[in-house]
Amino acid sequence: MSLFAIADLHLSLGEDKPMDIFAGWNDYVNRLKTNWCKLITDDDIVMIAGDISWAMRLEETYVDFKWINDLPGKKVFLKGNHDYWWGTKGKIEKFLAENELDTISILFNNAYETDEYALCGTRGWFLENDTPEDLKVLNREVGRLRTSIECALKTGKEPIVFLHYPPYYNRTECKELMDVLIEYNINKCYYGHIHGAKNMRNAFEGEYKGINFKLISCDKLSFIPLLVR
Repeated sequence: MSLFAIADLHLSLGEDKPMDIFAGWNDYVNRLKTNWCKLITDDDIVMIAGDISWAMRLEETYVDFKWINDLPGKKVFLKGNHDYWWGTKGKIEKFLAENELDTISILFNNAYETDEYALCGTRGWFLENDTPEDLKVLNREVGRLRTSIECALKTGKEPIVFLHYPPYYNRTECKELMDVLIEYNINKCYYGHIHGAKNMRNAFEGEYKGINFKLISCDKLSFIPLLVR
């Protein structure tokens, strides 16, 4: 079994919101599928760290989810800022079961156990948190990250954190989230959300405060899932 990761699929197979209009995203669905099928077997796990489907409601995600479900491997979904369809974990899992989308699992206030690691994480939030509304959402995300890591630790396996928003970007920290990563001695953190050549140049990759960071947005990875283990 191998573990892969990627973020920001931005699928719109059931919606009229193509990503092909952006530089570098031409024919990206077919490119992603081709690369995926070359690398991944049914025994592998793929962490998809947010911005999965442009659908606005859960019932509208079926075409996108079916496309993902039919790809090789087991997939674990994490919420992104554009996943407007995301509801409660129970509601999503009921939808997956009713539609026989049986290769997809949800990471939300829990952890997903693999042979060697326990996958944990949450969406995260902006680096600048000036308004009371921002702080309320941020504190909720900090709590969810802490809950997920605690669930991971109970498995006895090394936790790997996945976030959608970067906790450290362009030399700026989201201190509240960074503090949790440091408190739990997290070694690996993968994140998405960042697109475009200029923005990706400002994205930090490497070791910072003892944590190894890696950007896994689709365009950063050239639509090739990243081998984590």
